[in-house]
Amino acid sequence: MQSVLFSIFFMAILAVSLVILFKFVIRRTTIIEGEKGLMYVNGKFIKVLEPGAYWFMPLLTIIQKLDIRPRFVAIPGQEILSADGIAIKISLAAHYQIVDPISAVQKAQKFQDSVYFELQLALREIISSADIDTILKNRNELSHALTAKTEVNIQNLGIKLISVNFKDIMFPGKLKEVFAQVVSARQQGLAMLEKARGETAALRSLANAAKMIEANPHLLHMRLVQVLSQSSGNTLVFGMPSASPMAMGLSNQPGTKESRQPATGPD
Repeated sequence: MQSVLFSIFFMAILAVSLVILFKFVIRRTTIIEGEKGLMYVNGKFIKVLEPGAYWFMPLLTIIQKLDIRPRFVAIPGQEILSADGIAIKISLAAHYQIVDPISAVQKAQKFQDSVYFELQLALREIISSADIDTILKNRNELSHALTAKTEVNIQNLGIKLISVNFKDIMFPGKLKEVFAQVVSARQQGLAMLEKARGETAALRSLANAAKMIEANPHLLHMRLVQVLSQSSGNTLVFGMPSASPMAMGLSNQPGTKESRQPATGPD
């Protein structure tokens, strides 16, 4: 009886030991889609693990998961002096993706920080060589130049730089007022120019009309009739020269009397 109880007790201890051993010595990890796994055994890199489930011994093996999906990084405003000595703050939005997990982990302590500093240094170099007008007018060209300047160094880290864009361009308070005044003056100038163009076009039309009336005086009477016909309550009286053909025709009509006053002279 005692031997049976001892055997049961021994089996229970063995089962608990196996559970504890299995729990702490052998573990299971799952790598999902969009991730890669880097397996290290005794501190040495062994292989890259694709998505799936894996059993490993944590006492000897380390599996590091790495998200390889495209990601964005925002670089806050950096105060930089332009080529003409104006201090501005420019923030960036970068879009990149890990294409070589081994290089991303082994060539830099933190690849995110490396991407950040590469973009920051290149931004300072580009902005310091351009004046403020170029920065404001050619933001897209400067973004492309920034991408071209940094993509090689970032690619060496196992990272593909997809795009870099200027997010915000900020000026100090006083410069904001100055630029607002410049923009306001520019808009006022455009409005005055457009008004001058309209007045010039109106004067040109009047000059053309004057030339046409000078060549044909009857156009003025026709225009007057046209204007008055579009309104109501107006009376139009025409003065007609006596030597005109229409006046002579009216004087020759039956019933028309011509009255003549005798000439008077000194007695």
